[in-house]
Amino acid sequence: MNSNNSKILVAMSGGVDSSAAAAMLKEQGVQIAGVTFSIANKKFSEHNVIKKNIDDAKHVADFLKIPHHVIDVSEYFNKTVIDYFINEYSKGRTPNPCVVCNRLMKFKTLIQAADDFGFDSVATGHYAKISRDENNLCHLHIGNDKSKDQSYFLSNLKQEQLKRITFPLFKLTKPEVREYARKAAIPVAEKSDSQEICFIPNNDYAKFIRDYYPETLKPGKILNNEGDIVGEHEGVQLYTIGQRKGIGAHTKRKYVIKIEENNNNVIIGDDTDLFSSKLELTDINWITSVSNSEFKASIKIRSTMSPVPCKIICEEKKVLVVFDEPVRAVTPGQAGAIYSGNEVLGCGFINRTT
Repeated sequence: MNSNNSKILVAMSGGVDSSAAAAMLKEQGVQIAGVTFSIANKKFSEHNVIKKNIDDAKHVADFLKIPHHVIDVSEYFNKTVIDYFINEYSKGRTPNPCVVCNRLMKFKTLIQAADDFGFDSVATGHYAKISRDENNLCHLHIGNDKSKDQSYFLSNLKQEQLKRITFPLFKLTKPEVREYARKAAIPVAEKSDSQEICFIPNNDYAKFIRDYYPETLKPGKILNNEGDIVGEHEGVQLYTIGQRKGIGAHTKRKYVIKIEENNNNVIIGDDTDLFSSKLELTDINWITSVSNSEFKASIKIRSTMSPVPCKIICEEKKVLVVFDEPVRAVTPGQAGAIYSGNEVLGCGFINRTT
């Protein structure tokens, strides 16, 4: 895909991965420019990490002697990602802002910027692989470094988006990328990886909601499995399935096993209550079409887990997933990425479990 005639716009976050991706493309003779999105707005403009990342990206672009653009996407980001984030939590669901952002904000805006600046395609520092078949259809795969694989976060992308994207790091492991950055003397070679949701300082989403969206919090009851009131909460937004903290002291270890939006109740129970044999996915995105309404596959329901074997049953506007073995802490609102071997077939969002 890359050649000396290619013009690729590189999303530069200020981290080592995107910086190395830009350096590799330039080394290959590709004409590149960098772009960094600013998401700071008046509600969290004091989030110093955002400014630091922009400064680091510009520093790397200057080092590579490539053009660098900063685009203010704060208003659009607020509407497409933060509003979704707050609304999902208010419904007692646990959102997945990165999966939603990649399709609706990041790559949509990146590809639009490429068109505006006259570039053929876009690149990022994600650890994943895109291949093409004889019909020019794109297929998304797990990258070589499975410990850093980010295909889960990309599973909501559309076919037309994948056709414009390249992932220069797909063959490499994170240690290899870090070593490449050191040898190339890239300024951020030793910068630590971010583990945060980009718009939440210190990854403290509860504090973020309390500080900026306190009007969404509505006090309610904490109940046990028998319906007895065993405590109170200040808002269902502050809880997720499998959570132990913030539910009070009990004679036996307890966990959040259900959140009732309609009644504004948080239900707690035992670890054994956290296991589900089925789940339902809605808002389905198939990257490539599937030929059968029922088939064996595997599914990943959170970024940190490995795909688990299951049966996929396709119904109108939804997918039923039947696990081979019960799975712990299946969480409504999270993305479920469906795999066939190392290929991502598509994804949906967990609606309910049984």
